[in-house]
Amino acid sequence: MAKMQDNQIVIQDEDGNEHLIEVIFTYENEHRNKKYVFFVNPDNEEEIMVMSYDDSGELNEIDDEEFKEAEEVLSAFEDERLEEGE
Repeated sequence: MAKMQDNQIVIQDEDGNEHLIEVIFTYENEHRNKKYVFFVNPDNEEEIMVMSYDDSGELNEIDDEEFKEAEEVLSAFEDERLEEGE
């Protein structure tokens, strides 16, 4: 279970421990009617993770097709940030 607030997500692991996660950005795929969130892995801050989420804030794993699309979206996001000079 996850709760999204501003640019952070509070997630609960299998052991019931809560972790505060930094959200990088979100996007919606209207064709699939799904929303996705990109965030920093709490165990490895160099790794960016992506999951889908629903209106209640529940995070869900994504399939291979969604992951491939997410890689392209992330690449475009990073290119745009570079162009803006961030």
